[in-house]
Amino acid sequence: MSTTVDLVTALKVELKASGLTYAMLAERLGMAESSIKRMFSANGDLPLSRVDAVCQALGLDFADLARKVADSQPLLQQLTLDQERAVVADRQLLMVAICVMSQMSLAEILAAYALTEADGVRCLAALDRLGIIDLRPGNRYHLKVAKGFRWLPQGPVMAFFRKEVLQDYFAGGFDGESEMLTVVHGEIGRGLAAAFRDRLTRLCQDFSNQHLADQKLPASQRQPFTMVIGMRSWLMPALKQMQRSERGQ
Repeated sequence: MSTTVDLVTALKVELKASGLTYAMLAERLGMAESSIKRMFSANGDLPLSRVDAVCQALGLDFADLARKVADSQPLLQQLTLDQERAVVADRQLLMVAICVMSQMSLAEILAAYALTEADGVRCLAALDRLGIIDLRPGNRYHLKVAKGFRWLPQGPVMAFFRKEVLQDYFAGGFDGESEMLTVVHGEIGRGLAAAFRDRLTRLCQDFSNQHLADQKLPASQRQPFTMVIGMRSWLMPALKQMQRSERGQ
């Protein structure tokens, strides 16, 4: 949850945006300017009653302020091991978690998958408790993971994908419209490897951004795609077995 410091910071931003000075705010609240300055200082005391009074003076709804504070929090780059275990332990929860990573609304999830509304709401509430989303009125939510979010490389979710997803994914012919499968092997400088990894990360982000942008299109004009990108320092066993033992010495 957000701290008092976050709340004060958000109020300062709103105060500046409104064009009000500490003196003007003090006058509206019937307080001394020095008291306002102490209230907004790093070690200031800002009780909830004062927060409400400041919001009224700014013409700001407290719920909107709380939402802005939540939106300003640092986004998750990865989940903890316990968070991933909780997600994998419930197949419905895992499915909804994957959907919210793509920012599908509850209505879209229910239209696409055999899930009751009660189960969908239950899963959203569970994801809220896990800190993955911020659940809001009307079953809307704010995603709390970053664009470059990654599941733990050796964590429970990736273990699930390796066991139950990858074989089915790579069993396809990759010969449909707009499909492709390419395996490229080579030796490059260590510094360039990091640069290629960053470019691949940006490509994943571009794909995610396009998904969000295309949600305004009719369902008939959209088609589901899954992009799997990987790069690791690895040599296929058939080549490794043929390597000269003195190589690299």
